[in-house]
Amino acid sequence: MNAEQRTAVPHSAPVAVVTGASRGLGLALARALAADGWQLVITARGAAELAAAEAGLAAVTKVVALPGSIVDDDHRAHLAEAAERLGGASLLVNNAGTLNGAAAPGSEPLPRLADYPLADLLETFEVNALAPIALTQLVLPQLRGHAGAVLNISSDAAVVAYPGWGGYGASKAALDLATAVLAREEPELRVWAVDPGGMRTRMLQEASPGEDISGEALPEDVAPVLLGLLRDRTPSGRYRAEDLAISAVTAVLAAPAADRAGR
Repeated sequence: MNAEQRTAVPHSAPVAVVTGASRGLGLALARALAADGWQLVITARGAAELAAAEAGLAAVTKVVALPGSIVDDDHRAHLAEAAERLGGASLLVNNAGTLNGAAAPGSEPLPRLADYPLADLLETFEVNALAPIALTQLVLPQLRGHAGAVLNISSDAAVVAYPGWGGYGASKAALDLATAVLAREEPELRVWAVDPGGMRTRMLQEASPGEDISGEALPEDVAPVLLGLLRDRTPSGRYRAEDLAISAVTAVLAAPAADRAGR
């Protein structure tokens, strides 16, 4: 089968918008969705990495890659328009995030709140909370039309007070509350905030310079767990990937032996 045949996805195939999709969990989620037959609109700030991601995904499904920052009003509009042209989004994954706003990645330890430059703090909230809300507003009409879902990537730092993580954690806590409110306001949709846990990603390494993170989970192992929410149309709410994985194993073990044999 050649590349053209592999990417001949029906226009009726569901559409997902995934931010921060050039690497890490965003790319892992995009790959898993592509394997399940979803059309994709992907974005990230790094054009070169996004192009590499697009090349791999295009061998599997229809993909539109738009490099840019989600804090940019025009860029968010372009993402929504691209999804509309594909048939309308059934899923929005707000995965793009920043540890410390405009500060150079890995340049210094995450700052204490007493020393947090306000410009960096503002951008942290813009990227991690305000931009996902703004993008959701634009895509909501499409999601309503498909009884779709919003998946917001959260963090344990949203609920645990880690020194140095105040800016990042507070921005993710804001996203968590916005997720919960949206779920109440849009009962026909599914709206999830998910803490994926520690993962072997560049972001975690930048937050933990010099530390060995080889024991953390790979994003490719976490992505299918998160997409189980979509498969099962799990009620809206906040979840931890660790708990979802345990629930999935428990469900398999509780199934009749004949059902397990067929899996």
